[in-house]
Amino acid sequence: MTADFRHFYQKSWAERTAIVASAAQLSPAETALFKTYYYPQHSEIIENYLTDYPLPMGLAVNLVVDDKPVVVPMVTEEPSVIAAASNGAKIVKRAGGFTTTLTKREMVGQIVLEQLSDPEKTAQHIMAHQAELLTVADEAHPSLKKRGGGARQLRTRVLGQGYLSIDLFVDVQAAMGANMLNSMLEAVAKSVGVLTKTNALMSILSNYATASLVKATCQLPVNLLQAGRYSGQLVAQKIASASTVAQLDPYRAATHNKGIMNGIDAVAIATGNDWRALESGIHAYAARDGQYRGISTWTTDGQTLTGTIELPLPVGVVGGSIKINELAQLNQRLLGIKTAPDLAEIMAALGLAQNLAALRALVTTGIQQGHMHLQLKSLALAAGATTAELPTILQQLEQAPQQDLATTQQLITKLRHSKEETDD
Repeated sequence: MTADFRHFYQKSWAERTAIVASAAQLSPAETALFKTYYYPQHSEIIENYLTDYPLPMGLAVNLVVDDKPVVVPMVTEEPSVIAAASNGAKIVKRAGGFTTTLTKREMVGQIVLEQLSDPEKTAQHIMAHQAELLTVADEAHPSLKKRGGGARQLRTRVLGQGYLSIDLFVDVQAAMGANMLNSMLEAVAKSVGVLTKTNALMSILSNYATASLVKATCQLPVNLLQAGRYSGQLVAQKIASASTVAQLDPYRAATHNKGIMNGIDAVAIATGNDWRALESGIHAYAARDGQYRGISTWTTDGQTLTGTIELPLPVGVVGGSIKINELAQLNQRLLGIKTAPDLAEIMAALGLAQNLAALRALVTTGIQQGHMHLQLKSLALAAGATTAELPTILQQLEQAPQQDLATTQQLITKLRHSKEETDD
C-alpha cells in the first residue's frame, strides 16, 4: 500500500476514505462499505476513524439472577455461544436460577517508586500520611465523593529490587473508572514525591481488580442434567471431574476459562465495556496462587451439582464511550439494569451458565455436535447459499465426506441446476 498517510488524523472522513481506496485499489462497491457502516459520532471515540465493523448481536434467554428473569444482549461472531448460554441458563432456571454476591466495588491504582534504598522505611512513612493522601485523591475528583464514592484506602507493597507499589483503592460508583482513577493517582503521586523526595516511575490503574469480586452460584438436582443415554447422576459426576481437571492442568484451564469468557466478553462488548481489561484481570485472578486454574468449580454430593464462579468484574454503566454508543445504552434497558453491580452480577451468572452448557456437552455428546451444525450454517452462507437453500444444503453437508468451502459451493451449484431443470 503506497500512499501518503502523513497527517492522516487531520484529514476529513472523505479524504481518508479516498486515500485508503486509492492505496488499496478498492472497487466502488468495496469503498461504499465505509459509508454503509459510517457513524460520524464514532470519530470521537477512536483516532483515524474510517467506519464501524459490524458484529452480530443476539439475546441469551432463560437467565434468572437473584430471582429476577433477565434477557441478555450478546455481541459475538462465534456460533453456538448464545445458544449454549441460553441452554445452560434454562437448566439452572428449572432449579431456581443463580444467586450472586458482591461485597464491594473498588478499583485499584498503583504509584510505583523505584531505586529506593530502604523500601520498607519509605512504605511506613507513606502510610503515616495516609489520611492526607486520601484527601489529595478526593480533591482531584470532588464530584466522585459527592456521588458517594471516592478514595477509600492506601496499601503499600515492597516489590523487591528497590521498587515499591503504593496502591490506591477508590469507589468509582457507576463507572469503570479508569480515567478518574488515573487523575487521582497522578495527584497523589505529586504529594508522594514531596514526602519521599523521589519521582514516581509511573501512576496507573491496575486491571487486576481484586476489590471488585463477584460470585455466582447455582445448585442443580442431578436429574436435570440427563442427556440422552447418560443419567443425570453420571453427567453431574463427569462435570465435577472435568472441573477438577481444570484446577489441576493449565492446558485444560485455559480452554475452560475461554468458554466462560465467550459469554462475559459478549456482554461486555454489547454494553460498551472494556472486554480486554476484563480478560487481563480475570486471567490474572485465575493464576493468583501461582498456577493458572479454572475460574469456576463444580462439585457433586451425588444428588446435587453445585457450581460456583468468582471473578473480578470492574464494569461500568456510564462513562467512556457508553454515553456515545446508543446501542450500549439500549442494551442496558434490555438488561433492566440501573447500576454497575447489577451488570457485574448478570455477567458472572451468564459466565457460569456458559460453562455448564459447555461441560455438559463436552462430557456427553461432545462439543462438536451442536457447534458444528452452526459452523456449517456459517459455511453455507459464506459459500453463497440463500436462506431458502439453507435447510437442503445443511442436510447434504452433514452427510458429505468433506465439509469445506469448495464442497459447499458444488452442492449449491448442483441444487440450483436441479431447480432450473425442475422449473423447465
